[in-house]
Parts: sequence; structure tokens; C-alpha cells
Amino acid sequence: MKKVFALIAGLFAISCSSDNEAEYQNIPINYQAPSNFPPMAYDLTNNPLTEKGFELGKKIFYDGRLSSDGTISCGFCHIQENGFTHHGHNFSHGVGEAIGRRNAPAVQNMAYQTLFMWDGATEHIEMMPMIPILSEIEMNGNFVDIITMMQNDSDYQKLFKQAFEDGAINSENMLKALAQFMTMLTSSNSRFDKYRRNESGGDLTVDELEGYDLFNQKCASCHATDLFTDNSLRNNGLPINPAINDLGHYDITEQEVDKYKFKVPSLRNIEVTAPYMHDGRFYTLEAVLNHYQNGIVNTENLDPALSDNGSLGIPLTEDEKVKIIAFLKTLTDNEFLTDSRFSEF
Repeated sequence: MKKVFALIAGLFAISCSSDNEAEYQNIPINYQAPSNFPPMAYDLTNNPLTEKGFELGKKIFYDGRLSSDGTISCGFCHIQENGFTHHGHNFSHGVGEAIGRRNAPAVQNMAYQTLFMWDGATEHIEMMPMIPILSEIEMNGNFVDIITMMQNDSDYQKLFKQAFEDGAINSENMLKALAQFMTMLTSSNSRFDKYRRNESGGDLTVDELEGYDLFNQKCASCHATDLFTDNSLRNNGLPINPAINDLGHYDITEQEVDKYKFKVPSLRNIEVTAPYMHDGRFYTLEAVLNHYQNGIVNTENLDPALSDNGSLGIPLTEDEKVKIIAFLKTLTDNEFLTDSRFSEF
């Protein structure tokens, strides 16, 4: 009988050990870059994608406790069904009902970008979340308090141990986990993508194809590649709002040449990410194209592409605008906008 009990105890110990190992196993994610995308800018060798790293990053992204009042998470201003933007809000809202001065940009295909924030405040995906977290009018967070909160939370204790070899609950691993989550936020299955890759479901209408051709003629010098951004900073001739006088990249460099320059945004999922521009001043795609047609103001550092021999703007007929908008709507990626892997619940 003693031998039987000893055998059962041994089997139970082995079972527990196996369960424990399985529980803490961190499986690599086999990420496949879309074939129609340019090379990824983010070096994953320093932060390999794993299932637990992604899970941890997702938990952090949706955790309001990163903010000083416990209510504003990253996901509060970056809503999945709207391309991870703050749909309908000109300016992002923060703690204590504070209102910023810029529109919340889309969070998608971040690992392919080389510049982040409207003013180009950082060039590294891992540093980018620090800006809204520490901003007094956004999350107003404190990293010491955030890390202490995580160290005292049993779920975070488990996830950090699973996600990283050292298991350390610190700001470095926190930001790496967020970078893993954002890397996975890849929008690459729109009808346009399927057209580009000759896949089923990639049929475009005559108007959409003509719109694509017009887009390449008139828009693609800035909204380049299948990311639809060249990751540059430009002044696109918006009339300056005197109440804000947002100086753009100048706030970072204090160089006169950078006044009123803002990052060229990607146009992916543009159909669902209104309002548009860094200050959310336009609520329709028609209004955006009207600006480029006849609303350009020759402000300091206006981009040369918008001034041709003294003539401001981009020549566009009403028919051309209709076709360009038809094309832009082919960039809507419903798989991305509804993917349960990226949702909070």
C-alpha cells in the first residue's frame, strides 16, 4: 500500500510540474510580414514576439490604472473599430476631462514606421507610449506608481514572469510588451491589399481603379508605399488656428525650418478614422480633398509639392475627388477592425 501511495504521489508531482511548465511556457509568435509592405522598421531581434508578451502588452494597453485617476488607458483614445483612433473627437481627452490640442492618431502598422506622434517626437516604437503616459493632459501617469501597481498585482506578476526571461516588472519590459502588442496591430487585409496580392476578394471597380491611378498621380508622393505614408514631416498648408498656434515639429527641435510641420499620416482605414488632420478640423474626406484643391494657405515652410509655379494646391475635378474617395474606401480593413485578438473584452 505504501508503494501505491508513493507511486500516486510521484505521478501527481510529475503532473503538477508539467502543468506548471505549460502554464509558464512562452510560445513564439510566427509573425508574417505582409508581402506588399515595405520592410519592417522595428528590429524584433531585441524583442521577439511571443504569446505572453503580446498578452501582457494588451493588458497594459487597456489598463486605466496607468493614468493618475485610474480611468484613462491607451485604449480609451485608440478605439479598435475606428482604426484605434478617438473617433468623433477633434482633440484627445485625458484625465480630469483635460483636452489636448491634437487629434489622436491611428495605432496600426506601427512596427513599419520610423517616426511617431504628430510632431515626430520620437523615432522608436518602445519610447512612443511614454509620451501620452507622462503627459499631464493625457494620462498624467507616473512610472514609479505604475510599476509599483504592477508589482502588487497577481496577474501582472504572472504575466511578466511568463513574458520575459528575467521576469522583471520594470519600465523596460513594460514598454517592450506594449511594443509587441502594437507590432501585432497590423492592418493588411483590406480589399486593396487583396487586390495588390492577387488574392480572392481583391476585385476593385472601374471607379476605384481610376481613383487608385489618380491617387498615385496626385497623392502618393507623400502617402507612399502600401503603408500610405512616407514617414516624413510636412506642412500641408492648413490655415493656422490662432487660438492654438500649434508649431508642430518646431516644438521638438526649435528650428525655424520645422515650424508647422506634422507627420504625414497613413491613410489606411481612413473611412472610419474621422476627424482628419492633426487638429481634427475636417470631418469628411470630401472636406480634406477640398482643402488640397483650393484651401491651401502659403504658411511658413509650406511643402513644395503644394506650390507649383506660384499656384497653390492640387488640381482636382469633382469627378476625380469622387473616384479618389472611392479608392480610399478600399483601404478599410474589416478583419483588423473586428479582430478579437486586439479587443479589450
